[in-house]
Amino acid sequence: MDADLDTLVTALYVEVDDLIDRPRGRGRRPLLTEAELVCLAVMQVLLRYPSERHWLRYAHKHLRGMFPYIPEQDGYNKRMRKAGPLLAMVMRHLATQTPSWWDQLRLIDSTPLPCAASRETVKRSDLAGEAGYGYCASHSRFFWGFRLYLVCTPEGMPVIWGLANPKLGEREVMTALLEADHHLVHAGQVLLGDKGFAGKDFEAFITDQLGAQFVRPDRRNEPVRFGKLARVRQWVEAVFDTLKGQLDLEAHGGRTLAGVFVRVAQRLLALTTAIWHNWTIDAPVKRSLIAYDH
Repeated sequence: MDADLDTLVTALYVEVDDLIDRPRGRGRRPLLTEAELVCLAVMQVLLRYPSERHWLRYAHKHLRGMFPYIPEQDGYNKRMRKAGPLLAMVMRHLATQTPSWWDQLRLIDSTPLPCAASRETVKRSDLAGEAGYGYCASHSRFFWGFRLYLVCTPEGMPVIWGLANPKLGEREVMTALLEADHHLVHAGQVLLGDKGFAGKDFEAFITDQLGAQFVRPDRRNEPVRFGKLARVRQWVEAVFDTLKGQLDLEAHGGRTLAGVFVRVAQRLLALTTAIWHNWTIDAPVKRSLIAYDH
């Protein structure tokens, strides 16, 4: 197969159509199938259309040959708001089809997910009570929104992810995510994080309950164990850079909890699909999106 968007979408449609059971019984069949909805969602992100209005304008003009029916903005928005579990299921399925799913190394980290830029927007937002203020040390700035927590393979394939109020502790949130999806952490795996996850209770949880090992850069005031790990730590930073720089993570546009969730899932699924397809065609760089953004 070739590394181009049409080939990726065709392969994704075949994979998802086989995965999803078609509706049975009486009633009108949906004009846009769930497999087609997944493909449209992935294409929207890869072609960098954060606005649904702009995306559907483009789709109606250029994608009629690929999709017999393309809904209007209201219909597309309603389908997408309900599609969070569907996108998560497809993401998990594609991840398990890649060789890196069985790697012994997992990267863990979190990154800010801003949802508002002004005090007035914060006061009127439907996310009030769910989102909160946090501090981004890497950019020396405060933000209002969530933190995205991610457990991924070395090339960036998402394995476990979640959103949390930035006021919550990183170790507590990551512990809850790993505990909920403990079956996705295999005995003997190495979880690599940064100094923010340092803590005896967190390390004991990973060792005793998950049967894995936690590795992080050494602090200045403790004995040498693993060193600085600067080069390996850059891998997860590169994954977040891809999500923000090429998949417009911070331009998600979500205004409700369901909207933020599905738009983050949409971007993670686009990254998952690209990595899965690059493994399928044996591309040299598995996280490369260059062939699919036009």
